[in-house]
Amino acid sequence: MIKNPIQEVTDKLQYRAIGIVEGIYRPNISDQLNRGILTDKEGKMVDTVILGKAISLLRKHINLEKSHFWIVYPRNKSINNLHLQVAGIWDPYQLNKADMDNPEKDPNELLKELNLKNNYFSIRGDLVYVNKQKKEIVIKICSSHRTKSLKNSNFKIIIEGEIPLQFLNNFVSIDVIRDGNTLRMVKYEIIENTIS
Repeated sequence: MIKNPIQEVTDKLQYRAIGIVEGIYRPNISDQLNRGILTDKEGKMVDTVILGKAISLLRKHINLEKSHFWIVYPRNKSINNLHLQVAGIWDPYQLNKADMDNPEKDPNELLKELNLKNNYFSIRGDLVYVNKQKKEIVIKICSSHRTKSLKNSNFKIIIEGEIPLQFLNNFVSIDVIRDGNTLRMVKYEIIENTIS
């Protein structure tokens, strides 16, 4: 059984911002792995940091000369200013216990079987801003229900797309595709009104 790089939602109001991006990661300074640039197959570059739990994985198992599928958390301050935080690496053959009866299957085909694809992001949170002229929406992500009131545990993601103004302050689930340094909405689902 192939491990899904983006786990199924376990709670109707589960907040998250997670995606999978294929590319080559190059650190800014060779002996410091935590900050660098991720370059995709089209040559588009994204500012990237490696989170602590992924650094040891990089040191022990990953050839940085090769392209890999990175499990990432997106962050941005504007629509064209994407920044990625690497939480892990999805390698169904080297790092996960894959179905060894079929080890030659292309990772992109495996992603398709999991209803995923390269540059896909799952964003779930509160719709807090809609700009109809710029076709931008802002989703507020909270790390957990318990820490919803703590300012530092919350962040916002700006997405290119349109959701009607009437759904402001609703919890939404959005499928997003990365295009360079922009996150573009593919589809959305209104989960529930969050004003009580």
